[in-house]
Amino acid sequence: MIKKFDLSNIELTKYLFFTGKGGVGKTSTACATAINLADEGKKIMLVSTDPASNLQDVFHTELDNKGVEIKDVPNLVVANLNPEEAAREYRESVVGPFRGKLPDVVVKNMEEQLSGSCTVEIAAFNEFSNFITDEKIQKEFDYIIFDTAPTGHTLRMLQLPSAWSNFISESTHGASCLGQLAGLESRKGVYKNAVKALADSDMTTLILVSRPEVSPLKEAERASKELQDLGIKNQILVINGVLESHDDMLSTALYEKQQNALNEIPEYLKNLEIFKIPLRPYNIIGIENVRAFLKEDKIEYSNDKLMVDEIPKLKSVIEDLYDTDKKVVFTMGKGGVGKTTIAAAIALGLARKGKKVHLATTDPAAHLKFVLDESFGITLSHIDEKKELAKYREEVLSKARETMSEEDIEYVEEDLRSPCTQEIAVFRAFAEIVDRSENEVVVIDTAPTGHTLLLLDSTQSYNKEIKRSQGDIPESVKKLLPKLKDEKHTEVIIVTLPETTPVYEAMRLQKDLKRADIHSKWWVINSSMYATNTTNKILKAKASNEIQWINKVNEISKGRFAVIEWKPEEVKGEELIKLIK
Repeated sequence: MIKKFDLSNIELTKYLFFTGKGGVGKTSTACATAINLADEGKKIMLVSTDPASNLQDVFHTELDNKGVEIKDVPNLVVANLNPEEAAREYRESVVGPFRGKLPDVVVKNMEEQLSGSCTVEIAAFNEFSNFITDEKIQKEFDYIIFDTAPTGHTLRMLQLPSAWSNFISESTHGASCLGQLAGLESRKGVYKNAVKALADSDMTTLILVSRPEVSPLKEAERASKELQDLGIKNQILVINGVLESHDDMLSTALYEKQQNALNEIPEYLKNLEIFKIPLRPYNIIGIENVRAFLKEDKIEYSNDKLMVDEIPKLKSVIEDLYDTDKKVVFTMGKGGVGKTTIAAAIALGLARKGKKVHLATTDPAAHLKFVLDESFGITLSHIDEKKELAKYREEVLSKARETMSEEDIEYVEEDLRSPCTQEIAVFRAFAEIVDRSENEVVVIDTAPTGHTLLLLDSTQSYNKEIKRSQGDIPESVKKLLPKLKDEKHTEVIIVTLPETTPVYEAMRLQKDLKRADIHSKWWVINSSMYATNTTNKILKAKASNEIQWINKVNEISKGRFAVIEWKPEEVKGEELIKLIK
């Protein structure tokens, strides 16, 4: 039985941590919880550690990292931490002492090792650990609410003794994105107390936020398992965006799709208390809208006007890729935005124009054949992420065992669980596939981030400098980096959704690519309600609120973007052909 998310019916602890995939509504739920509790007369501190945070827009107030009182919500203080700035300061504290003492290429390698998302997470934990362990804050506030919880990977990392040693100089594989924590040595005691508070069920509740869709629910299950294994057992699940009524073809299709996902909630999550929040048709910006988020459906239509005369289609992207004779095409974006579907559509479009095309994906091969069968004349391959990671992991560990203590090997094992290391393992497999681009167009549904590319690039330079190998970089990877930087050869298509968080995350991905000198010209906005003809009041209002994000992508991409309408069914076969017409 899924209950309504009603704060009066939930046993709340002192600390409330909201976590979940980007775009599921973590910030909206955390802010609405904070305001509603403050309205009841409770003293509330709300802290965000999300690099894509839009709290300043939500509260229409300039925020800082210490805490600002919200004028229109007595009892509420909001702090907006900037983990990227914290990561920059941390990086400099570690690398700074080596400037001028080590060759520039070595310093550059150290900087890149400390530039990944995991380092940002560590820096974020450093920031919010103050709020968990500060006795003055504990006494002053009834509830302390965090928008974005630490991942299991970060918490395990902080608990490893060897993580605090001078690890960069000992690294065996050159792919560490966490680097050394020596710069935070004095904080060990604070971290220990913070992790202890997180695992105390009487003090802390972890609120997993998801959507009524298969992919976010699987991600919630993974996060739940990982954090339970670390002792953070007091968890609840909140499913945001549930459509409760339907009266036209589109709303009925969405309702049925959501109900199917809810009926098949992963078994592991069924052990948690589960709550739901209805799909709200308005932007959760401004105090009144945030206040209403847990209570009512206000039908609000946006006054924004579309800044383009006509919504561009995917066909324009395919024609440009064909005309410019691109050899390698990546679709890039956060999980759940539809990279595989867009990659398959692009591959099909180019094949129909007479190109010889190979499509590679991390989706299971059987699933891809279900989307595109061989009659379309495209060759297919599947990269097994788990298999590639296991292969890379064993290669690194066998080398580490030759010289390292068990304690340091434990560090290496944890480092190999990091997102950046997984990316590198898969990237090596991609490199072999890209070799095919001499004779055909290669379309790949997951691009490496700029950080991964810079890490591989700087590690090669570092290897040459110190005359030893830190992880064997295959020849195919060395050949690939120059290819990817050649905009005549390679195109990265950024895929997003017409919503706040996915657009901000896509902007960060683009910035990351620019840092690595990787060209990106086209954006694709997937699953747009605005591009449909729904007559349902809730969905029509939601569609009107997408306009500002379509305009934002139009501005960022300088008009080089396409919009794909929301589809109730899985796009495959003939449906793919409709996408590219």
